[in-house]
Amino acid sequence: MRLHCFGLSVALSIASCGAPTPNRATINERFPSVVGESLEGVEIRVPEDLSPGMTVLLVGYKQRAQFDCDRWLLGLAQADTPVGVREIPTIDGMLPGMFSGTIDSGMRSGIPNEDWGSVVTVYGAGAAELVRFTGNENGGNARVMLLDDEGLVLWSHDRGYSATKLLELDRTIRGFSDSTQNDGDSK
Repeated sequence: MRLHCFGLSVALSIASCGAPTPNRATINERFPSVVGESLEGVEIRVPEDLSPGMTVLLVGYKQRAQFDCDRWLLGLAQADTPVGVREIPTIDGMLPGMFSGTIDSGMRSGIPNEDWGSVVTVYGAGAAELVRFTGNENGGNARVMLLDDEGLVLWSHDRGYSATKLLELDRTIRGFSDSTQNDGDSK
C-alpha cells in the first residue's frame, strides 16, 4: 500500500471528509466478502480467494496508514511468523473509485513487482462494507486482523503498531499452528 502520487492524496483527502465510523471489535465475526484487485491486475475476493490456512490482513484507510502497515510487515518478517499476509488498501467514496487506475499505478510505482500480488485494493461498495465492519476512526492506524481459512477473525488490533501486540499475534498464530499439527498427529 505504498501510495506515492499527488492525485491519490487529493482523492483520499476528499474521501475522508465525511464523519468517521466508530471502530468496532471484530473478533469471532466473519470478514465480509469483498472484491478487490491485486496490483497484478487480478480480481480477488477476500476472504474466499486467500490461501488456505490463516492470513493476516493489513487494512488501511488513509495514505498515512502505510507507515503502520510497513512496521507490521517488517515485524512479521523479522519474527518469521508462519502466515500469509495481504495488504488491503481500502478507499471509500465515489471519487477515488473513479481514479482507481491512477491510484493503483501510483502504488505500483513504489512497490517491487514481486510484491504486487499481496496488495489488493478495494474501492466502492466493498470499501464501504469494510468501513462498516471495522470502523475508520484513527485512519492512520492499520486494521490488523488474523483470519482463519473460513474468514473468521481470530485476532484483531487497530491502535497502531505495537511490538507487544506483534509478539502476541505471533504467539497466537503459532499456537493455532501447533494445535492444528497436533490434531493431525492424533488422527
